[in-house]
Order: sequence, then C-alpha cells, then structure tokens
Amino acid sequence: MENSFQALTVDKKGKQFSVRLNRYTVDKLPDDDVLIRVRYSDINYKDGLAGTPDGKIIRTYPFIPGIDLAGEVVSSRDPRFHTGDSVIATGYDIGVTHFGGYSEYVRMPGDWLVPLPKAMTFKQSMFYGTAGFTAALAIQRLEDSGLTPSQGKVLVTGATGGVGSLAIAMLSKRGYRVVAESGKAAAKDYLKQLGTEEIIPRFKVNDGAIRPLAHQQWAAAVDTVGGSALAVVLSQIKQHGSVAACGNAGGNHVPATIFPFILRGVSLVGIDSVYCPMSLRLKIWHRLTNDLNISDQSGLISKEITLRELPDQLTDIIKGKHLGRTLVKLC
Repeated sequence: MENSFQALTVDKKGKQFSVRLNRYTVDKLPDDDVLIRVRYSDINYKDGLAGTPDGKIIRTYPFIPGIDLAGEVVSSRDPRFHTGDSVIATGYDIGVTHFGGYSEYVRMPGDWLVPLPKAMTFKQSMFYGTAGFTAALAIQRLEDSGLTPSQGKVLVTGATGGVGSLAIAMLSKRGYRVVAESGKAAAKDYLKQLGTEEIIPRFKVNDGAIRPLAHQQWAAAVDTVGGSALAVVLSQIKQHGSVAACGNAGGNHVPATIFPFILRGVSLVGIDSVYCPMSLRLKIWHRLTNDLNISDQSGLISKEITLRELPDQLTDIIKGKHLGRTLVKLC
C-alpha cells in the first residue's frame, strides 16, 4: 500500500473551521483490527452536519468524517476477515467519534463490518449506504407490524432526500401505493420516476394545525422529518396502521397526543440504523440484494463525485440542494 494517502479532514480551532484534503499515514488511524482500502463512500445528512462548524456531530478535532464506506481488507487481526475480503461498514460510531469513510484507508473493529453480499458491488452498496439501509429497515419494521400492499396508501415524508427517495423506490417495487410529501415543486418528475403514485406539497400534510385526530388517510408512513410533521402524520394514520420514524430534520420535539395510539391502535416504530443488531443488519443487506433491490434505478437516484469535490457537496446537502444519493469514489 501507499506510504501516505488522502483523507478529508474537518478541523476547528477557536472560531476558525476548515474542511480540506490532507495526507495521512496508517499509524495515524485508530488501532483497530481490520485495515481497509476504501473504494466508495457516500453523503448523508449527518455527514453534511459534520462539515459545518455548528453541526454538533463531531466532538474532537481534527477529524475524518463519513458515516459509510465499502472496500477491501488489506490486513486483519480479526479471524473473521482476511486480506482481499470485501466489506461494508455503516452505523456505530463511524464518522462521529471514530474516523470515517472519507479516507482512502481506514481501520475498523471487526464487529462493525458486514461482508459485501456476493450479488452487490462496492458502488451499489454505497448507492444504498445508511440511507438505503434505513429505508429498508423502516419497511422491514412496518411489515413486521402487519403492513401489506392491500391496506392502502403509504406516505413518505421528506421524499427527495436519501432515505425518502430510496424508500419510495423500494415500496413501489414491493407493490405499495406510495404518496410522496415534498416541499420541492421542481422534483415532481423525479418522484414520479421513482414510483410515486401521488405527490402532495408539504403544507397539505402539515398545515400548521396539530389536531389530536385527523382524517384517516394512510395505511402507514415512513417519516424522515420528525418534529411537528410527525405529530400531524400520526393523527392521519388509519386504524391499526404504523409510522416508522427515522429522521429529525424538522426537529426533535414531537407535539403529539396519546389519541392515535389508544383510539386507533397506531404504532410508532423507531428506526435505529446505527446500533441495529448484526443479525437484523445482515437480513436487511440480504433483502437489498433481493426483494428490495432497486440498483437498476441508481442512474436516476445517484451521482458520483471525488474526494476533492466533497466539501461543496457537504454544504449543499444541508441547504437542501440534493436529490437522492451522492456517491464518493475514492479510487
């Protein structure tokens, strides 16, 4: 391997904040068991926060962000992994307190690694990444709660984001009637191509009035927004329906009442893609190569950039300028 390699570093000294490429050597990486040559990473909202001075994601500087990565094992002290193995790493403390995927080489604990499914490429795995994994996990949990396509429409909020876009495409493939909520009028054609049956503007879902119970509209929902939007969605779910909560871009406080739960039997399902148990994590990655495989839509949903282009893209995702997924190619 190279004597030194490139990585994107965020740094904060007093009021000065920087995002730039730097050279590293392997001895500067955490002393974990598996050394990996990173082939692809991606961009998530949390990565965008890491690239801002007040994002409240990074605790210690300087730091290498990037919550997702896929690559091949260079060396390993963990008997489960060997030189040349292809692996994926998402979740846990990656890109938050542990150096992440915006680096040509990383070291990771073996317990955080998932073998790359044989039917999947590095690029396809990061087309999904945390966003796709979260979308698939939300669908898994909704179906575990009894959701089937025959029960009616499924609402997806924040539809043009990574989780929202992928959830729409996966739900559509599974035969669900999907309604997309979005504040981006220009994204109509994009959402239709993903398989959306209907697109409704944000104000028609959340008009600012939070009612204990509203007209029953949705069999289920994948909510990527949180805040008051989640409270409104809960009030609109049909009897015994479910909501998968997997985002908080709209805030952490949910001003809901107990009535959807005790009068309609609505279930609120929390989606934890960070510390998801490994047995379920493996099941979800398996589904992403089978019934939830939407890699044929990767050209529509994703674009590819280099490490050098990454700083501007991190800013754009915070500003809401992204549609779908952005992949980062490291070699």
